[in-house]
Amino acid sequence: MKYSEIFYSLQGEGALIGMPSVFFRSSFCNLRCHWCDTPYTSWQPESQIITVMDAVKTITDYGVHHVVITGGEPFLQKEPLAILCDELMARGHHVTIETNATLFAPVKAHLISMSPKLAHSTPLGDPIWATRHEQSRLQLAVIQQFLTHYDCQLKFVLDTAEDILEIKQLLTHLSIKPEQVILMPQGRQIKTIADKQQWLAELCKQYGFRYSPRLHIDLWEDQRGT
Repeated sequence: MKYSEIFYSLQGEGALIGMPSVFFRSSFCNLRCHWCDTPYTSWQPESQIITVMDAVKTITDYGVHHVVITGGEPFLQKEPLAILCDELMARGHHVTIETNATLFAPVKAHLISMSPKLAHSTPLGDPIWATRHEQSRLQLAVIQQFLTHYDCQLKFVLDTAEDILEIKQLLTHLSIKPEQVILMPQGRQIKTIADKQQWLAELCKQYGFRYSPRLHIDLWEDQRGT
């Protein structure tokens, strides 16, 4: 599998925030968010190679129950991803897969953490990627397929309060409970996130959505391996 890093940290976002977890970060992505916080998996993707069984050994050697497979976009490597999930679950691990929800494949997982990209993610300074990103960033049929077959959470990164209008429109096309929808502030620094917390919390209260801080930013700011 193509990957960039394997590390032990705390889950920083979503329903399992704070959970000690081993992260397997795959490399390469089919989108190019202009604010991407892991450019080493997208804009300048690293291309380390590891066999599935070596990945399993490295992960299990930490002795940690929860495993998060993230990216990049893990579903770009559908066959090795499926084998990795099989092997991890056979060893009793809880498996979360973090995805941009543009690609689907039947794999074993306890939680699918989808993060569909809103319009503010489009990289307008790069015409080629702007077109590709805009055409691919929202795949409603894929999102609903995950919702139908898995325990899911739907995480949205908001840049401004007006982003809620796009989210509300998107949710009219999906069968999902409000408590499965998680809103998070966009940002890679503590101050940037802090400046957005108040209005974001009010939106969550208004619509019954969940609020998620970005714990890894609060603890370590924009640092790899966290």
